Amino acid sequence: MRLVQYRTEAGDRRVAMVESEETLHVLNGTERVYDLAREAGRSGRPLTQLVEERLGDQRAEYGPIAADGRLLPPLDHPDPTRLVISGTGLDHLGSAQARDAMHQNLSTQEEETLTDSMRMFRMGLDGGKPAPGQVGVAPEWFYKGDGRWLVPPGQPLTMPSFALEGSEEPELVGCYVIGDDGAVLRAGFALGNEFSDHVLEKKNYLYLAHSKLRQCSCGPELLLGDPPAHIEGTSRILRDGRELWSAPFLTGEDNMTHSLANIQHHHFKYAPFRTPGDVHLHFYGTATLSFAAGIQTEPGDVFEISAPGFGRPLSNELKDTPEAEQLVEVLTL
Repeated sequence: MRLVQYRTEAGDRRVAMVESEETLHVLNGTERVYDLAREAGRSGRPLTQLVEERLGDQRAEYGPIAADGRLLPPLDHPDPTRLVISGTGLDHLGSAQARDAMHQNLSTQEEETLTDSMRMFRMGLDGGKPAPGQVGVAPEWFYKGDGRWLVPPGQPLTMPSFALEGSEEPELVGCYVIGDDGAVLRAGFALGNEFSDHVLEKKNYLYLAHSKLRQCSCGPELLLGDPPAHIEGTSRILRDGRELWSAPFLTGEDNMTHSLANIQHHHFKYAPFRTPGDVHLHFYGTATLSFAAGIQTEPGDVFEISAPGFGRPLSNELKDTPEAEQLVEVLTL
């Protein structure tokens, strides 16, 4: 089952189940997936059951909603400052060829000669998938922003004036709501574009934190339940309506060095991340980047990310900020 959030032509919010590529089945009396998830947590009933109970007679045409730019992120919060966006990297094996090369590199190098990134990758290989109920090694983690950095599907991803570059990262996104008692409630999964500044990161890996403070997008559809263990999607860049670049990307636990359970534990083990009522969107990483293939993105390029089982592709245009960077002055009180 997959859900979308959107606005009507009058501007009202709606939640709908995806019935087909062109038809949405609208839920009665439901404006947010957030409210559904909290109700599921309070009642102890599956989210799918609540959805089925609220299905009414109304249908909506999916195509015009997407074309008009009325799609919303698949999970958001009424207060965007209470939505935490975070991510994990160095946790994907990549293609079989890249995987073999990585293993050969790790097996022939001494520990002291490995870069910090390769050490982190090896740690994931060795201890990222512990036995059920056990705690594995912690993965890399980064803060991406809050709900103000979240761009709806179909809307532009904008580079700030000080950005050196902006390009896509096709990823799986875990979508969570914290229950009234602090329980972590997973609403589902979506496709995501963890848009980043790779030129800045390449200058020095200690700039990674800065490079991640960019907008991002996910959706448009929320896949309820568990995701497939093997997901093979496609990441594309369109320029002037023509395909500039495309590549498959692999994700899902079968293609990762860490289990989802281990990544989730090491994020939510921090008590402030279990504040009742908060929303978390966590990007699970990728091994496929157009930047790594030598592609230089330009304003007007369109990023498109798709995968079987996740419905309509996630599409966002790249835009820049025409204004020059302004010095931020601090006032002494």
